[in-house]
Amino acid sequence: MTTISPWASACGVATVLALASFTQEKAHAPSARDDAAAEQLGWRLGVQAWTFRERTCFEAIDSAAKLGLKYIELYPGQALSPAAPTLQVGPDMGADNLAALKQKLHDSGVKALSFGVVGLDKDEAKARKVFAFAKELGLENLSAEPEPDALDLVARLADEFALNVAFHNHPQPSRYWSPDVVLEATKGRTKRLGSCADTGHWTRSGRAPVECLKKLEGRVLELHFKDLDAFGKPEALDVPWGTGKSDAAGILAELARQHFRGLIAVEYESGSGAELEQNVAKCIEFFDRTARAVVAQTH
Repeated sequence: MTTISPWASACGVATVLALASFTQEKAHAPSARDDAAAEQLGWRLGVQAWTFRERTCFEAIDSAAKLGLKYIELYPGQALSPAAPTLQVGPDMGADNLAALKQKLHDSGVKALSFGVVGLDKDEAKARKVFAFAKELGLENLSAEPEPDALDLVARLADEFALNVAFHNHPQPSRYWSPDVVLEATKGRTKRLGSCADTGHWTRSGRAPVECLKKLEGRVLELHFKDLDAFGKPEALDVPWGTGKSDAAGILAELARQHFRGLIAVEYESGSGAELEQNVAKCIEFFDRTARAVVAQTH
């Protein structure tokens, strides 16, 4: 296993941040994606399918594969495919359509690791249906915003199904906007409950993502990774990683310090078409370059 602590506790942090903050113009993406360093760190870069919400789920999977991504987080309600535009991804999609989705993922070389954001309440039968759907897909996580009176049920089902439930933070005043609320909700409960750290929504809420991650150490299960063009503004827009106000390099440095291993999902909430794909590609290049710098500091 790669040892990160010496890098993170000394001058290596500054070195990596300097390397990671090169402008996009100076960075030259390789002809084929090299994610070896990221995989060595246990950083599994994927995409939240919401990024490609104007496309069907099958098309979003194709887009991920085209960009060299091996992982995806699916979201509820996305149209399944061009051939089945009225069918929606989710627990009610039926066995045949679920089988078709699993086959599409297999054929594309893209693994679904998570599903969300979902709501979970005290209706156990409905909650079980969501967990069973996730288990059948072979997922590791559900990103969710559970009702407070459902937390004991959610914890029990998480352990029963061996699935993590990552509490997602929409901007203030949503229920889990603050890390303090997530910590209180998970306190004393199974380690399968934790945070789906949405760095962009923290930025919109005027919370520094690095400081939020520090508070949540030990409970960070996955990330919806964004970099935004303004801090503390609800209307802030996505920009390529490393060019905005969310401190993308600092976030990755903090994840390395915490020995985070899991899904880091690119998520864009603005843009479309070829320009969107180009911006996501810039995020991927920034991420891979930073991962290589981190690994280089450990040897």
